Amino acid sequence: MSGIVRDTAAMIAGMRPLLTEGTFVFALSEDMGLLAEAAAFYREAEGPAWILPLAVAEARGLDTALPMRCITLQVNSALDGIGLTAAVAGALTGAGIPCNMVAATRHDHVYVPADKADAALACLQALSAGG
Repeated sequence: MSGIVRDTAAMIAGMRPLLTEGTFVFALSEDMGLLAEAAAFYREAEGPAWILPLAVAEARGLDTALPMRCITLQVNSALDGIGLTAAVAGALTGAGIPCNMVAATRHDHVYVPADKADAALACLQALSAGG
């Protein structure tokens, strides 16, 4: 794995966006048994919030009205780096594509509506090439 990148231009240029396998949904459930199958979990003040594979959410009877795809930004962006999230969200906004950003320790993950995933990937590839 390459070193941590803090420079804004270097983070954008090094994104190497990758459309990951699977379809996901953002869901609400008090069922902590979902942890083993979740892509992500956050304990919000109102209760647990999940990013789950679509099939898991369907099997549990959770809301699946907005299926999402995940684009992973493969740059090892610094948690204190400035500008990557803004650049990604701005580019997708300009293309009329909603996004939900999830920052993890090594990478940022961009969740977009499943029917807009290919357009979002192309948009982020263009941003990275111009970065």
